[in-house]
Amino acid sequence: MTNDPDPFEQGERAAHQNIPAEANPYQDGSEQHALWAAGHEKIAGASEANESEDI
Repeated sequence: MTNDPDPFEQGERAAHQNIPAEANPYQDGSEQHALWAAGHEKIAGASEANESEDI
């Protein structure tokens, strides 16, 4: 088992902390960039969906 950070989990944490997707620390086009973005979108997308239901 490695101790490398999981980009998907990092993206999820960033979204929970209201860090914008543009703050993705990985090189654009890399697998890590895509994983980080997917994790961020999972959380941010769910938050946005909940907000729109409240309207």
